[in-house]
Amino acid sequence: MRDKRPVDELSIEELERILAIRKREERQKQLARMQRSGRVIAQNGGDEKPKNQLVVITEKPKNAEPTFDDVPTPAPQPAPRTASPHFDDELDAPEYTPRSTEDSNRIWRGFVNRSLLLVEILAVLGLVLLGVNLVDAITKLERETASAAEAADEIRRAGIPTLAPTPTLRLEQYVLPSGHVIVDNVAQFNYSEIPDFLRSTVQSQINQPELIYRPPVTDETALLITIPRLSLDQTIVQGVDWEALKSGVGQVLNGVNPSDPTGNVVLAAHNDIYGEYFRYLDTMEIGDQFTIQTRTQVYTYVVTGTDIVEPEDVYVMDSRGRPTVTLISCYPYRVNTQRYIVYADQMDS
Repeated sequence: MRDKRPVDELSIEELERILAIRKREERQKQLARMQRSGRVIAQNGGDEKPKNQLVVITEKPKNAEPTFDDVPTPAPQPAPRTASPHFDDELDAPEYTPRSTEDSNRIWRGFVNRSLLLVEILAVLGLVLLGVNLVDAITKLERETASAAEAADEIRRAGIPTLAPTPTLRLEQYVLPSGHVIVDNVAQFNYSEIPDFLRSTVQSQINQPELIYRPPVTDETALLITIPRLSLDQTIVQGVDWEALKSGVGQVLNGVNPSDPTGNVVLAAHNDIYGEYFRYLDTMEIGDQFTIQTRTQVYTYVVTGTDIVEPEDVYVMDSRGRPTVTLISCYPYRVNTQRYIVYADQMDS
């Protein structure tokens, strides 16, 4: 049944199909006329005619209508060929799709594929950017949290009262400082000088020097000693414990400063280890002068006497009723069984 719709209601595909049907009908009519006239037809449908190849024409009733099946069949040949002519616009193909429509579909599919690839790339870049921003935000939040925690900790610490420092053993109350022995060229603290009941306490103090309390430095604290006779110009460390005397000249923590009107500033140093600052202390003579400097002033002292005493003779560190200095070191050199003492008075007084 023919489609009676007007042309303007038909789609392009339908028009192309109608045109193909019309072309096919014209070819069939032309083929029928050629069969009636008994003409020979080329099997490849082209201009070239294969040699020695004939078309076998079958007889049909004169009044029979020509059909598409009346296409001549070729005689058997060494290379078999299609018996009926084939046209590009045949309707019996699996699916008929105009070439222009195929090109349009191929272009559209390429465009869609490229668009999807671009969308995927943009999505990946967006995820990466989102991850970077997220990490940056987390890091910033952690810094802000840490700062807030530190500020809160400082506020809480400000409300904690300051406790008095835990008192530590003042070894100089029992034995003079700087005592040591040398075993296999290794300096060691001389525990034999310490009373038996204090040895365990002294050992723990030496093994944990961070537990020793050292007063803060003030404007009146002794900071530097200069002794021309010994060519010595050395800073002063607060304390005469084992760790303090490793650093240089140490001051006994008896609470006396050079600026005090009375009191004995006691200084000690090694003579054969850790700088040997008092190596030649026994060469000092009465009348020799030296200075001790604080942040605000320089004090001059003059030697008034010397002595050799036993390690337990701690009386040499007692106050003498005026501003004085006592210098202490082990004696004799590398034997260290005694102490060499230098007494000095402050000249300004």
